[in-house]
Amino acid sequence: MKVTFLGTGTSQGVPVIACPCPVCTQGTKKDHRLRSSVHIEHHGLHLNIDAGPDFRYQLLRENIKQLDGVLITHCHKDHIAGLDDVRSFNYLYKMAMPIYALPRDIEAIHREFSYAFAETRYRGVPEFKTIPINHDPFYIKDLEIIPLPALHMKMEVLGFRIGDFSYLTDTNYIPGETLARMAGSKVIVINALRKKPHPSHFCLSEAIKALEFLRPEQGYITHISHLMGFHDEVEKELPDFIHLAYDRLTIEI
Repeated sequence: MKVTFLGTGTSQGVPVIACPCPVCTQGTKKDHRLRSSVHIEHHGLHLNIDAGPDFRYQLLRENIKQLDGVLITHCHKDHIAGLDDVRSFNYLYKMAMPIYALPRDIEAIHREFSYAFAETRYRGVPEFKTIPINHDPFYIKDLEIIPLPALHMKMEVLGFRIGDFSYLTDTNYIPGETLARMAGSKVIVINALRKKPHPSHFCLSEAIKALEFLRPEQGYITHISHLMGFHDEVEKELPDFIHLAYDRLTIEI
């Protein structure tokens, strides 16, 4: 399985419009992050986890020409705003794009993209096949997807385990049952917004604590804001098996 980090940032990410901070103005390419999502390739199947406002550019940048479905972690705009751009795949493959999400998030997608679900629709609008999921494992073709429920302050969000890869973003609390589902993963990705505590996201020390408890072969931090500091400096502070992810990083599992 091949995983490409299309984005590892947040709406507080880098570069921030008109932000004069050193990370935004002096950072390396690893400090310039688009909104968080990953693209997964497995035996000819191509899936995305989330489709934020940078979705179209991210796909063009990585020359991604196939997409078989989108897994949604939650319905905040920085994770669904790019769904309109599946229309290119609708045109190429003559099929509606499967969107897998909690019923609550499907309702939000219907509201946000009401023109795509209208009784009378304009030609060329995106076509979605919304597929409700819950906490139960499900399959896309022969690939098992295991949901990873967690909390984003008081809001339930989903991560996903696919084989030996677990991905969980926008959380500040992982229940014991979800930790058990993640156990044994070779690669685990968890969010950390900054070093200081935050009410709805893990801070760096909390993400490290979770990864040290789960102890994968490799742990990665995503959903990083410019408040985290410079990539190269933070990387030196991390345990050997934990790394800050960065845009366009590709890993094989």
